[in-house]
Amino acid sequence: MNDYFKSIEKIVIESIFFLYKLESYPELDFQNTKKEYPGDITLILFPLSKKLKKPTEKIGKDIGNYVKNKLKGLIQFSIIKGFLNFIFEDDYYIYLLKEMLNTNFYNLKYPSKKIMIEYSSPNTNKPLHLGHIRNSLIGSSIANILKMVGHEIIKIQIINDRGIHICKSMIAWNKFGKGKTPDSVKIKGDHFVGKYYSLFDSIYHKETKELSKKNYKYVESSILNQARELLKKWEIGDPVIRNTWKKMNQWVYNGFEETYKKLDITFDKIEYESDIYEIGKKIVKKGLKEGIFFQKKDGSIWIDLMKEGFNQKLLLRSDQTSVYITQDIGTAVERFKKYNVDQIIYIVGKEQDYHFQVLFNVLKRLGYIWVNKLFHLSYEMVYLPSGRMKSREGNVVDADSLILEMSSIVKKNFEKKFIKKEKQEEYAEIIGLGALKYYFIKTDPKKKIIFYPKKSIDFKGKTGTYIQYTYSRIRSLEQKFFKLCSFMNYYWSNIKFDEHEKNMIKILKKYPLILKKSVIHLNPSLIANYIYEVSKTFNHLYQNKKLIDPLNVIHSNMNMNIIHITGNVLKSGMNLLGIKMLDRM
Repeated sequence: MNDYFKSIEKIVIESIFFLYKLESYPELDFQNTKKEYPGDITLILFPLSKKLKKPTEKIGKDIGNYVKNKLKGLIQFSIIKGFLNFIFEDDYYIYLLKEMLNTNFYNLKYPSKKIMIEYSSPNTNKPLHLGHIRNSLIGSSIANILKMVGHEIIKIQIINDRGIHICKSMIAWNKFGKGKTPDSVKIKGDHFVGKYYSLFDSIYHKETKELSKKNYKYVESSILNQARELLKKWEIGDPVIRNTWKKMNQWVYNGFEETYKKLDITFDKIEYESDIYEIGKKIVKKGLKEGIFFQKKDGSIWIDLMKEGFNQKLLLRSDQTSVYITQDIGTAVERFKKYNVDQIIYIVGKEQDYHFQVLFNVLKRLGYIWVNKLFHLSYEMVYLPSGRMKSREGNVVDADSLILEMSSIVKKNFEKKFIKKEKQEEYAEIIGLGALKYYFIKTDPKKKIIFYPKKSIDFKGKTGTYIQYTYSRIRSLEQKFFKLCSFMNYYWSNIKFDEHEKNMIKILKKYPLILKKSVIHLNPSLIANYIYEVSKTFNHLYQNKKLIDPLNVIHSNMNMNIIHITGNVLKSGMNLLGIKMLDRM
């Protein structure tokens, strides 16, 4: 099928269009039927009643009869106080199982669009940290989800490889590096450069403090002025400075590549601000000539966005060097020229909300009609139990240290649980990364995360480890079944389902709906939380039911089909989140 199979939810949507000729409809609210009422799934009718201006009783009967006829009596329905309750017959569960087995029932296909997703995009002055991990995992997951439904995806990052922040680490290395390199001191390149950036920061704050004590508040810090002068020379192409810049940036690129490889994060395209910032400068200067922008007495160029509800915004400094928004203007223009995309999604933290609102308004003022194709997916910050990470206070957790710590926790706590001793290192890495990724993705991007490494690894909690273990249990059950029963029996008649089996089938059939919601809302946490509920429901089934019974091959076969679908859904969902699964743990 070109969409997901004909579940009740799908047929209800179909009925609304057919019965009421609507061009659009409110997002339907389905929920499990309350235990005090007969039924398996409930549609809340009040939003429809408000939109259609018809009583809930009438709407419920119309939709209920339409669905019942479509499914040829496989369901019954009742209407209680504005709630349409669907009651599944046993044969409907068989119908659902067959659909899930005989088709790729979660193979949603949308009209294909070319979508560019920008994520990670670090500065070349320090290693990747917790915030970059969250950013990269959100971006990578959304790319996987959108690609699964048929969109052409361009995963891109823009490396912030120029600017005053890069000059700071260069100044410190020139002054104190004494020719040292990452290889000579055996430190990963991004960590090596990050140390000199921190050194600059500490010198700057020491100088500022001393000037403040002497009441020289109007005097600029000496080392900061040196960094500013270096930036000017860089922008006019000083060969010595450019050579140092290229060398130090390459050290950082090598370090980033190693970290991305550990996290299984990839990009289709990589852009560098140093290649684009001049384009932004030309656009700004052209906008000044056309009267879109204005120039102050010191030579700096600005835009007045007061009418749009924002302040005046600096676009070029008085010395004609760029600011962040300058290159963002150039980047957006070049991307639409070069790639002709249908949409660009910027995955950048919440602290940049204002920046993107201003950017989109600047581009709109410049007359670019594609500005409505730009979307900023904002996400909250990652906090430590001690509070927000701050570079100045030295409490930033870098990605490499965290990945190593996660693997170490697994080895320390679960070494005896591993079946294959020779696979301990590999399994510890997969489980540790799975725990890390799941912990970050399960939280809605709009909510902050307080990260506790040890809490993220638990065979019994709401963790990636719990889901991985559930999956390995499923694959072990399948192997056990095929050892006992050398054939698959597809005789389905007269099968009665108990409560646990019904619950398992009902939650599995939701997968296409969850995928669709995740696409609409660009929210991978919906899949992460759903996959946990699937695992939890399966473990209730496992604990309360004899799933393999050699004396009842027909029912065992039916259970194995449920189990097989469950395993496939778990693997599909976790793979979309970038999490590997293990057949045995």
